[in-house]
Amino acid sequence: MNSPYVSDVPAAQAHAAWREARAAAGCPARVGAIRLPVGDAVGRVTAEPVWAQRSSPAFDSSGMDGIAVRAADTVGASETTPVVVTDFEVVDTGDPVPPAYDAVVMREHVHHTPDGAELHAAVPPYQHVRSIGEDISAAELLLPEGHRLRPVDVAACAAAGVTELAVRRAPVVVIIPTGDEIRPIGAQLQPGDILDTNSLMLAAQAREVGCEARVTDIVPDDPAAITAELRAAAAEADLVLLIAGSSAGRDDYTARVVAEAGSVAVHGVAVRPGHPVVLGTVTGEPGTPVIGVPGYPVSAALTFDIFAAPTLAELEGAATRERPSTTARLARKLPSVVGMDDWVRVRLGRVQDRIVATPLPRGAGVLTSLVRADGLLVVPAGIEGHHAGSEVRVDLLRGLGEINRTIVAIGSHDLVLDLAASALRAADPLVTLASSNVGSLGGLVALRDGLCHLAGSHLLDPATGEYTLPYVDKLLGTDAAVIRLVHRDQGLIVAPGNPLGLTGIADLTRPGVRYVNRQRGAGTRALLDHELTRRTIDPSTISGYAREEHTHLAVAAAVSADRADTGLGILAAARAFGLDFVPVAQEPYDLVLRADDVSHELLAPLWDLLETADFRTGIEELGGYSCTETGKRIR
Repeated sequence: MNSPYVSDVPAAQAHAAWREARAAAGCPARVGAIRLPVGDAVGRVTAEPVWAQRSSPAFDSSGMDGIAVRAADTVGASETTPVVVTDFEVVDTGDPVPPAYDAVVMREHVHHTPDGAELHAAVPPYQHVRSIGEDISAAELLLPEGHRLRPVDVAACAAAGVTELAVRRAPVVVIIPTGDEIRPIGAQLQPGDILDTNSLMLAAQAREVGCEARVTDIVPDDPAAITAELRAAAAEADLVLLIAGSSAGRDDYTARVVAEAGSVAVHGVAVRPGHPVVLGTVTGEPGTPVIGVPGYPVSAALTFDIFAAPTLAELEGAATRERPSTTARLARKLPSVVGMDDWVRVRLGRVQDRIVATPLPRGAGVLTSLVRADGLLVVPAGIEGHHAGSEVRVDLLRGLGEINRTIVAIGSHDLVLDLAASALRAADPLVTLASSNVGSLGGLVALRDGLCHLAGSHLLDPATGEYTLPYVDKLLGTDAAVIRLVHRDQGLIVAPGNPLGLTGIADLTRPGVRYVNRQRGAGTRALLDHELTRRTIDPSTISGYAREEHTHLAVAAAVSADRADTGLGILAAARAFGLDFVPVAQEPYDLVLRADDVSHELLAPLWDLLETADFRTGIEELGGYSCTETGKRIR
């Protein structure tokens, strides 16, 4: 069967079915044990209990620099009736306490006189004495089997006289990239070619969890060749990751190949992204587990987290490494498909003393959504999603300390915010500016609802001709401040040389002109609609009016790829793609925030940045920007 059916097995059932299939195929439950010097064992998992060979400390030792005394000789000592001790011995921290003594007096509490050591306080027996075995007693259990060793663990082992440890060897993961269109990293690409970034990522993920990883050469879409490579990899691997071909297309051979080389336990799991994953085994002595990894990069990364990482931990006899989690409020509505566990990437920041989660783009091919993510939110299969403001649980990909220093900006997209994010991080690695592009109106609503620090807006009010302020008055009233970020040029982004000879908005209705629009609620969309109304142009006469993108760069990318002839956007986006530009309007772009937050310490680095000459120069070098009012408070 070239295109096997893809099922919707719940994740827990898929794990169980695959575990049973591995047992039936004779796949080892654990990787073998090896012995390593204690100093080389960090990160490995103990294969047997570790028992202390000696006590630590191995003798009664001094816990302080001072003098060893008999406690009985200090009885009655006080500030008014000091006692002079003549029988004592000077000791340093860690020195054995001589058998004749049972206490230590700190050096700073001793006044030496010609007659002896004068003490102004009595001491109890065993003060500042570390008794033999205080830390570790010989023959006690130091570490159980199945413990992943940390630096403190190996130090304790050494202190207990253990010089070698029996540990599970590092599992070996072999990664097989497949596909006629896949090319090695660094290759010159032709239209339709795809770089093999998945292998790079999966190998790094495997090493991150303590495994050895090897990547084979890219195998073309030939079932016999893929089967041969899979069998060869299984002979040396503890887990094989077979990339791409797991869905139901013409060249999707993974399920067929796994069935040919062994057995398929599950094809299709109710998770998104990562639905068409294949879980199976390769026949051998012993058998080897294999995962058919979907080709989309986010699906591949999450497939490793959901299926590979727990299996590799089982092979080492250790618990799966868990991420810390927190609760957060959703910044906007989050719909989800019933019947699938939906893994959503989110950005996080603390707003009004609450963690806020802003969903990132959810496409399985949007690798940057994982790059920018601060956390992962799982919408369970039985839920249709969450409303804006709902409390959700988020697994953290960054520490809360970093999240607490994140400036959350929601609203209109602008390249200046990206430039600011880079400059802020360069100046202070703990400061993050996280922008989410939902359009000007969406940003103002999020600010009203306490879900962001800043709303980027350039929203034109057709009735007054003013930008942003009428909407601020309506949604936020007097509890708002408006800081001018830039003035910027908006216009039609066109192919180099403007081959269609477009001169303005009126030309969008010409036959054959393909337009790409911005989403509803975006300021650029409002500007277009205003210009169309002014010219009494019916939007339905524009081919592509209903096609929406969420950023200026996405509009420019569509024109650059010849998927559209033009779209309204900023000059800087056109320049970024080497495109031409037909000016339409110059507009202000503002940052809106609550009035009380203007003096918030979190935002101080941003205000300082807006005042620097170098940053303003960098803005204007993008093209189409004016900084004459940058940083000015206009409300």
